Amino acid sequence: MVELRANSPVRSSVTTAVPVYLPPEAENLYSEVLTALNENGVPYAVAGAVSLEKYTGIWRETKDLDLFMESQNVRKALSVLEQRGFRCETLDPVWLSKAHRGEYFVDLISGMSNGVIMVDESWMKRTQPAIVVGVETRIISPEDLIASKLFVTRRERFDGADIAHIIYRTRGNLEWKRLLELAGEHWEILLWALMLFRYVYPAHSDYVPSALWQDLLSRYAELLQHTNPNAPFRGSLVDENMFSIDVKDWGLEDLQDGFRTRRLHKQPHSAESDSSNSSDHRKSKRHGRGL
Repeated sequence: MVELRANSPVRSSVTTAVPVYLPPEAENLYSEVLTALNENGVPYAVAGAVSLEKYTGIWRETKDLDLFMESQNVRKALSVLEQRGFRCETLDPVWLSKAHRGEYFVDLISGMSNGVIMVDESWMKRTQPAIVVGVETRIISPEDLIASKLFVTRRERFDGADIAHIIYRTRGNLEWKRLLELAGEHWEILLWALMLFRYVYPAHSDYVPSALWQDLLSRYAELLQHTNPNAPFRGSLVDENMFSIDVKDWGLEDLQDGFRTRRLHKQPHSAESDSSNSSDHRKSKRHGRGL
């Protein structure tokens, strides 16, 4: 069970096993949001710093609460929260809406900002019971939490350490088939995360099943032996800013734009968002957070 507790704040980039206290205003806001969504039957999963503490024991100071939900439920969630007096906005119709009160807020997240991995019903079915700020709720599964962090690979924020910590603290007791399923054609990003885990914790390679190592490494070796000259440039899926020169000046395809466009066409609330919202993900503080 998860209960946010308190102590002196710590920087969000610093890991600590010391419980972090929430200010009363934040605790009240989070409690009201969770209670409102529960009472109105809006399916969601608590993620972010709360879920990370659940699976790793790592505490972080945070001014927001991350809630993952299917895109078709975002509109209802915003309506419920607006009726409770929250200031709501959709920063990016592909993945991110917010509910504010004062300096604290709740993020409603329906997928990754690059449009590669999106929340669906299976995420909700895999949630686990937890208590957050005194409210009975559900928390994201460890596998889905890892998946939500695979593409958080920016210069400003990199969640590879979170993934390594989840694997280490769970001793690899994860549904690896689920992770392969979520990574799909982007399994190389998962291999990258696993290689970092192996580098950081070389004594615990066995936390990742040997069959999985063999599968991914053999796939990788095959790719190296048979280079595809028509394979698309994928830098924008990793970080659209660091690889912007490739698209803007070198003429390579912006693969992320294609993923995001397809997601926008599927979003039930996208039609209500003005054109400026479709580019606001570049200004948001995260890149595909579950963070």
